[in-house]
Amino acid sequence: MREIVDGLLAWRAAGTSFAVATVVHTWRSAPRQPGAAMAVSEHGEVIGSVSGGCVEGAVYAAAQEVIRTGKAQTHTYGVSDGDALEVGLTCGGTIEVMIRPDAGSPALDDLLAAIAAGRPVATVTVPDAQLVVWPDRVEGTLGDGELDRIAGEQARGLLAHGRSAIVTACEREVFVQSWAAPARMIVFGAIDFAAAVARIGRFLGYRVTVCDARGVFATPARFPDADEVVVDWPHRYLEGTEVDERTVLCVLTHDPKFDVPLLQVALRTPARYIGAMGSRRTCADRVRRLREAGVDEQALSRLRAPIGLDLGARTPEETAVAIAAEIVSLAWGGSGAPLTGLTAPIHGHDRQGSR
Repeated sequence: MREIVDGLLAWRAAGTSFAVATVVHTWRSAPRQPGAAMAVSEHGEVIGSVSGGCVEGAVYAAAQEVIRTGKAQTHTYGVSDGDALEVGLTCGGTIEVMIRPDAGSPALDDLLAAIAAGRPVATVTVPDAQLVVWPDRVEGTLGDGELDRIAGEQARGLLAHGRSAIVTACEREVFVQSWAAPARMIVFGAIDFAAAVARIGRFLGYRVTVCDARGVFATPARFPDADEVVVDWPHRYLEGTEVDERTVLCVLTHDPKFDVPLLQVALRTPARYIGAMGSRRTCADRVRRLREAGVDEQALSRLRAPIGLDLGARTPEETAVAIAAEIVSLAWGGSGAPLTGLTAPIHGHDRQGSR
């Protein structure tokens, strides 16, 4: 939904009716995760995707019917001999798609505005009803007060972790979709590599901060893709800013007077990823200095240095791709090896379970 929210806001502003199809459940090697969404307007326009092209035609036809009737539908798409190349999923997976009219949400405009602004909100959806769950209030009903209460509590729990899932409440399955604030990427070092990393971080959906103590280099003009540019000593800034389990820290300064105090702080945080740039020699010297500063081996084992996967990268842009690849691999449990020749499932959620 985050991918299509701008289009939905434009349709709402124009008074255009539409239906939204959302993946609510997947099995095996499904092409998109739960929460992937596609919308169809009353004029036949399409935004978004639920399968990367495999079943969009069938979903499009169903969405048009939902617009005409105002009644939600749920469909399951998999592979069968007769429809594998027409309606089914050629990848071998199965997806369940819920298609609802735009009038089905009790607070659609507020919901879309919150998603667009990055404010935390969740929905609890069944085919014929929906709750919108905010950190401080709930709007709508699933038709039963106790179901609303229990499902709302579960939605807040999932929202706190930025997760979407099918859950059971009052012996009924409901789909909870959460939109937490975007995860943070903090890039230290106002260099050309940092500009490329900020660009790919924004592309991946992170809220990007670039930090450097040198004000002449740390300027918004040099980092147009960053959400904010901070002039401060890196370790001091990190000590005073919010870091959670979804945060990504990229240390690109490769200067001991910045790196060592910064990494001492970074390795005490719950950040998901901590990577530091430098040659083998620079990284070895940095680790030695950190040990001398009292950082233990367990903390040092979290440090990814040299930063990134081995792609043979040379340019700042290529290096940013290598860094992004390592971040994605760590998040989903990927090996970083070529898919050719591997037999493990392709999609990360198949390796690690529902996310």
